[in-house]
Amino acid sequence: MRQIKLPHLPSDVESGKGQKDLLTDLWYKGKETKVKQDKQEKRIHMKNIVIFGAPGSGKGTQSDLMIEHYGLGHISTGDVLRNEIKKGTELGKTAQGYIDNGQLIPDDLMVSILAKVYDGFGRGHKGVIFDGFPRTIPQAEALKQMLDERGDKIAAMIELDVPEDELMKRLILRGQQSGRADDNEETIKKRLVVYHSQTQPLIEWYKKEGLHHHINGLGTLERIFADICNVIDNL
Repeated sequence: MRQIKLPHLPSDVESGKGQKDLLTDLWYKGKETKVKQDKQEKRIHMKNIVIFGAPGSGKGTQSDLMIEHYGLGHISTGDVLRNEIKKGTELGKTAQGYIDNGQLIPDDLMVSILAKVYDGFGRGHKGVIFDGFPRTIPQAEALKQMLDERGDKIAAMIELDVPEDELMKRLILRGQQSGRADDNEETIKKRLVVYHSQTQPLIEWYKKEGLHHHINGLGTLERIFADICNVIDNL
């Protein structure tokens, strides 16, 4: 029988040598491609959301509605910190040390705590709402890196925009109803100054990332939530 030469295969494969290695290489390449495709599909369907706005803008209320409607997870920086400290975890003890010394918790420690909670949702979750974090551009960059290491990303930053005079009314009323000592006019003004000077630049950062979505936070809960749903449904 005349041997037919296959010019597209190496000579060692033609003779039967190295064929197993070639098939193994092809199998691994196929597997790597499948993993990449799975990650890309996961990135498309997972909807991690940063909800953003000044104190009193309605982030908590709208987060609750998003959780109920979309089945998203929720990570509130304050709640997470208090929980880690209460449970006495190593991260919680370290955070408590900074708090006791009147120091701000370093960004890398905060991201480590958030990463632990985020990983707790498992790999098949629908997405997570980040509430209260990030508050600065370095924190946004750290969050982006943490998610990227897991093959994930932020799908949208949703900004609830409420005029300052309305924020004052809401927070003062909340203080009267809840008895919160920090919801008084002087303290509220200081909190809004901090927000505008430190946190608002994040809007421009997320605009450059192509992730910023502006929502008019003045109006009925139903209308505001409908606007948020319109953003999420079109991601």
